[in-house]
Amino acid sequence: MAQDKSIRTTDQLPAIPTPIRDALVAAGAPFNPAAAVPEPQDAPALRWGILGAGGIAATFATYVPAFSSGRIVAVGSRDRTRAQAFIDAHPDAGKGQSVRAHGSYEALVGDPDVDAVYIATPHNFHCEQALLALEAGKPVLVEKSFTRNAAEARRVFDAARAANLFAMEAMWTRFLPGQVLLRALAGSGALGELRYVRAEHLQSLEHVERLNRPELAGGALLDLGVYSVSFVHSLLGAPTALTAVGRLSETGVDLDESVSMTYPGALAVAVSSMSAASETAGEVVGTRGRVVLPTQFYRPAPLEVVLGEGPDAQRHEWDATVPGGFQFEAAEVARCIAAGRTESETMPWSETLAVLETMDEVRRRLGVTYPGE
Repeated sequence: MAQDKSIRTTDQLPAIPTPIRDALVAAGAPFNPAAAVPEPQDAPALRWGILGAGGIAATFATYVPAFSSGRIVAVGSRDRTRAQAFIDAHPDAGKGQSVRAHGSYEALVGDPDVDAVYIATPHNFHCEQALLALEAGKPVLVEKSFTRNAAEARRVFDAARAANLFAMEAMWTRFLPGQVLLRALAGSGALGELRYVRAEHLQSLEHVERLNRPELAGGALLDLGVYSVSFVHSLLGAPTALTAVGRLSETGVDLDESVSMTYPGALAVAVSSMSAASETAGEVVGTRGRVVLPTQFYRPAPLEVVLGEGPDAQRHEWDATVPGGFQFEAAEVARCIAAGRTESETMPWSETLAVLETMDEVRRRLGVTYPGE
């Protein structure tokens, strides 16, 4: 994909329908898209080092240079040949400048040209590799699930705090334009009092070897369910109580689970599975309206806003589909580092911990543990 500064994702968003804007104004929360979703190309330029050369790293290496001000300067793997093959497969990652291949993670985090490290390895490695980068003085963006459990996340955040370095979970969904508008509607009261939130993330991934291995923290929850649980948390916070049911594989990882969460005045359900596929829909229901994300709630996608109830209800769609998606979280990292902040207001440490605590409890109820925990 050619690198072109004219590719500005936010410019491709249509205007928000007037009734939706009016509902936010009436709720006392006028919505300015340019302020709420800053253009990623306008963020301070950041030189990224990618730790890990797998599939999710490929997405980052494609979208971040194409749609943000950042570029990739180095890739690290335990095998330098693999790191170089990754670079060769993504010729635009450096935006016309060379990208260095490293044959160890230590060499990557020690590279003086790397401003920040994106960690894109299996979950069981996240804690030790984030600590490695932080000890080398590098801010980190760590793929979700941030770590295997909340205890490991606390270790990483304690290290970031002690070193005065930025750290964030790469929950890219939180930064997408549609999600930002959704939270504005829900948080302002434009939908009334929230009563119900649901999110489902089912994909047929049983064939993926990594997901069947407990030693790699496999299973549906940490890969897919983290989206559903984090979606609920972004709107309602941590639950006062939860129940969980699910199925385990022969290897002891979770194949699927349904998590019911209770809140004062509201209920939520988060479903995930790696044994079948669904529309991956989401819905937020309030006393004066609701928002439906009919497919792929975790990606840039259209959302339907229903204002009012019954025959007088008004339906309005805003198509928040844009190219890429990872550019928004990468731009947030760049802005925070430039401002001297150690955490993001949109995806703060407390939120990552709260989501992990919920997932820890789900795994406890299902009987899923990982070697070394």
